[in-house]
Amino acid sequence: MLEPFLFFVFAVFAVAGSLGMLISRSPVNSALWMVQTMLAIACIYLTLNAAFIGVVQILVYAGAIMVLFLFVIMLLNLEEMPRLSQFSWLRAGAFVGGVAVLALLLTAVASSADLVPDPTDVPVVVVDPAGPAVVEGPAGDAVAVEPGEVAVVPVDPTSVERLGVALLTKHAFSLEIIGALLLAATIGSVLLAKKRFV
Repeated sequence: MLEPFLFFVFAVFAVAGSLGMLISRSPVNSALWMVQTMLAIACIYLTLNAAFIGVVQILVYAGAIMVLFLFVIMLLNLEEMPRLSQFSWLRAGAFVGGVAVLALLLTAVASSADLVPDPTDVPVVVVDPAGPAVVEGPAGDAVAVEPGEVAVVPVDPTSVERLGVALLTKHAFSLEIIGALLLAATIGSVLLAKKRFV
């Protein structure tokens, strides 16, 4: 009963941090609001029993990526953003409506193309032991299997081993591309800062 309450509390913190990041005129303050948002998202993952993703969220996003953002902001010596002369509620409403329509269209296309995963699809492992064995599932449920019997055991899709294997085999190229893009962005910001102050 405590998990749903904490989920909504951290969701409110995440939305508040996102709004603070968008409204703040100082880039450093915006980055700190973004840190709050990342920490709140990590806590949401923890309430959903995804501890590994929550810890990675804190280490990678709230840690390494935000340090990189703050380093680039301070390197470029960014000042406060100029005040907007006037805020148009009509444009803001049109933007929100456009995003909502786009989300509905993407949902319709994804469901018609059968791209939305079925939540009942759980990866399984078929076990056919040579001798008597006890097979344990991700929830701790154990099944006794005799020789010649076949046990279909659900596999925990959020296990660290499965995530690590998928990240370093199936998605290794994507991981390298993201690293190269971050490196290129950092080098570009350093060159821009040098041209400004020389």
